[in-house]
Amino acid sequence: MTALVRLRLAGFVRTGRALAPLLAGLLVLGILHGGGRARPAEAYGVSAVVLFPVLAWQTKILLDVEPDVQRRLARVVVGPVRERLAGLLAAFLAGLAVVVVALVVPWPLGGVTLAAGSGERSAIVGVALGVWAHLLALPAAVALGALASRAITRSAGYGVAVLAVGAVGVVVFGLSDSVAPWLVPPVMATARAVTGPVSAGAGLLLTGWAVLWAAVALAGYSWGRRTRA
Repeated sequence: MTALVRLRLAGFVRTGRALAPLLAGLLVLGILHGGGRARPAEAYGVSAVVLFPVLAWQTKILLDVEPDVQRRLARVVVGPVRERLAGLLAAFLAGLAVVVVALVVPWPLGGVTLAAGSGERSAIVGVALGVWAHLLALPAAVALGALASRAITRSAGYGVAVLAVGAVGVVVFGLSDSVAPWLVPPVMATARAVTGPVSAGAGLLLTGWAVLWAAVALAGYSWGRRTRA
């Protein structure tokens, strides 16, 4: 399975398809952090929100790079479960690379400040919360991108529709007065949480919510792959 993960990552990079989501991510991050300084937690919290659709889009592109015939051959060679896991792991690793870039970009752009006022949390804590916010958004973005992949939707139009509905839904249902926030991963809720004191209970709740949402979405992806095999 490791070889299959490397193969998919190599195909994603060598075909040049990795450039589009990377440039899109750099563009939105440049706009976000180029407008002024913010505390690390606030800057990274918003960064996780704006990167969510980019990470989902990147996942779809990565999973769609492999031709359908090659994907079927891989399923025969390594088994259907390992074939699906290899694609998801490759997408997660690619997304993790984008997250690392997102954590570095604000500093040369002057988008964050280390100065702390009276009663404010330290910069180290703020950075840690920002890393946490990105790591909560990543699995859900990978799951959404997988649901939008060609193996599930069968067409580019349906795939774009899934991405658009998912990205808009994260914002709309993630608002503080939403009637059904559980329909989407807690990307917006996490961004709000990191701007203030985050208790251990709240952190565990948001983490569990993100993990459960991603697990349900990935279960849907797995079921869709089996029924469309």
